[in-house]
Amino acid sequence: MIVALPSLMMAEKPPMALVLGLESSCDETAVALVDNNGNIISHHLATQEILHRPYGGVVPEIAARAHVERLEPLIRKVLNESDKNLTDIDAIAATAGPGLIGGVMVGLVTGKALSLACNKPLIAVNHLEGHALTPRLANQSLNFPYLLLLISGGHCQILLVQNVGVYRRLATTIDDAGGEAFDKTAKILGLGFPGGPAVEQEALKGDPHAVPLPRPLIHSQEPHFSFAGLKTAVLRAHQSGQYKRADIAASFQQAVIDCLVNRSQKALKKIEGEGISVNAFVIAGGMAANTAIRPALIKLAEEHHLPLVAPPPWLCTDNGAMIAWAGLERFRLGMIDGLDIPAKARWPLDPYAEKARGAGVKA
Repeated sequence: MIVALPSLMMAEKPPMALVLGLESSCDETAVALVDNNGNIISHHLATQEILHRPYGGVVPEIAARAHVERLEPLIRKVLNESDKNLTDIDAIAATAGPGLIGGVMVGLVTGKALSLACNKPLIAVNHLEGHALTPRLANQSLNFPYLLLLISGGHCQILLVQNVGVYRRLATTIDDAGGEAFDKTAKILGLGFPGGPAVEQEALKGDPHAVPLPRPLIHSQEPHFSFAGLKTAVLRAHQSGQYKRADIAASFQQAVIDCLVNRSQKALKKIEGEGISVNAFVIAGGMAANTAIRPALIKLAEEHHLPLVAPPPWLCTDNGAMIAWAGLERFRLGMIDGLDIPAKARWPLDPYAEKARGAGVKA
């Protein structure tokens, strides 16, 4: 349910607005205070790495309990550091999905309670929209429309970002997300948790051409992704005993990069063929923090005469600032939510996108 407030709809942009952002969709509890000039007044994050490390992945119940314990102290810390109280805040933004439903409920219920108790507007933020709009927080000159490669542990999509709340999905994964493949590869190779940074570090010691690994869908004309077969190939290479661990990590990472570049190339050609021009090629999401991925995408963007825009690495991974900023983008357009809005385990940015051929439930 979206409730438009007339007073907000009349103003193009408030002279100053402060939004408190709450993020709890997976295993990071994060809170931030951001103003509508793009200033991050304060931000704090409590990681759960040590809690999930023994299991080699995120355990939803443990994550939800940790959010309950950590969210309120982080809110106090951000407000105290900012020398603000809740009466100074203009709106509360909280992730309402998609994500692990227990964690999402913790953050959203907290946001609703603050909204009700302090009589402040609530903005229920789509976690993916947080990633999609974060580049505009990092680069204030970035204007709509732009082409977005959204790559994370749970999502791998290419989206045409036309405006706040207006997205056209051009591609998705038909099975696993790229970040999930990184995590599973780390587990196969015994590199620990979290998997993405561990594989990236191990890859620095290896030869990216040492292990023959597939590039799934690379010859497909549709720009969709697939990483399940690559993950299986990594397992077989490891079990064969023929290759060094670093070489497998490096070859896996190179295969992912090749797929990302190829699929993005197809998406860029698709919109160019439709006569659609964009202002930038943008990457966001946790995998965008990988330093090996960026140079290849910079080259691709240059070939299409576009700048590559990417947030700094800490803004690529889950954080409260991206939720606060997405809330601000919606707040200044009068896009306010009612307290009856539900938490959502799944919440596509483009609900009208056709299901990719061969895709499973994740697509």
